[in-house]
Parts: sequence; C-alpha cells; structure tokens
Amino acid sequence: MRGLYIGRFQPYRLGHQAVLQKISEEVDEIVIVIGSAQESHTPENPFTAGERIDMIYAALEDLRSRCYVIPLQDVKRNAIWVGHVRSMVPRFDVVYSNNPLVVQLFSEAGMKIRKPPMYQREIYSGTAIRRLMLSSGDWRSLLPEAVTSLVEGIGGVERLVSISCSDCFLDETGGRQ
Repeated sequence: MRGLYIGRFQPYRLGHQAVLQKISEEVDEIVIVIGSAQESHTPENPFTAGERIDMIYAALEDLRSRCYVIPLQDVKRNAIWVGHVRSMVPRFDVVYSNNPLVVQLFSEAGMKIRKPPMYQREIYSGTAIRRLMLSSGDWRSLLPEAVTSLVEGIGGVERLVSISCSDCFLDETGGRQ
C-alpha cells in the first residue's frame, strides 16, 4: 500500500519527521509531495523545491528507499487540484493529512483519508520556526540535525533575514537587528 503526504516543508522539521515515521508503520511506500514548489525566496517560502527535496532526503536516511519526493506547483483552482495531484505523482491508496481543505478535496474525490497525529504543532510550526530564525532563537532544536546542517550550509537564515526586511542587518549570531 502507498500513502500520500503533502506539505510545504518550509523548512522540513521534527514534526514532519514524526508524522512520516508513523505513516511508514502503516504503508509500504510514501509519496511525499512538496506543495507550492514554485515558491521560494519569500518570508513564507524561503527555500527552493530542490532545497526542500534535499532536506527531506537528508532527514529520512532510513526511509529513503521507501519514499518518492515529488515537487508540485500550485494550480489556483481547488476544483481541479486533486486531478492535478493525481496526474503528477505515482499512484497512491490513502492520503494522510490534517489540512481541512486537503481532506475535503480528496474526500470529495472518493479517496481514503487518514489523519496522522499532530506532534506539538504550536512548537513545530513552520511559521514559528521561521520566526525563531529571524530572532536568533533556538530553531536548530526543532529540525533534524541533517536539515539544520543543510540550512546553515546554504545560508538559509541569512536568506530569510534578507528577504524579510530591507533595512536590517545580521548580528554576530546571524540574527536580525
């Protein structure tokens, strides 16, 4: 059986890791869809689709052989979105999501839905992590170690700071001033 899991992964974090570990106990393979793949270099979507693919593969070392990671550009019409997803990814049997719109759209299309447990969503939220990156907070502890190294290696925090403001600079810890 093959499951589908969709996220923006901006950045990939320990909450995603926990969900994917749980999903891996229920299915043979996982199709991981990187949503909004065309988005990058914005405060809400600082990382490119390629960088997000790298994050996922780096973090999922033990599950890599059981996963397909597919970047998917948005179509701005919800009525055709499920068909778009189905045409762009390998066949799947069950959709894992807690996103109300995703659940609604796939349910209307007659797909089986499972709601994975949420892992401390308020802590592992992408918005909260990006905020911590901007304020020199402890974002590193919320990402798998391999992802932290990748973010640092590509200058991800500096990029986020740069695209989030036009008249600020980084202090010696990489935080915004």
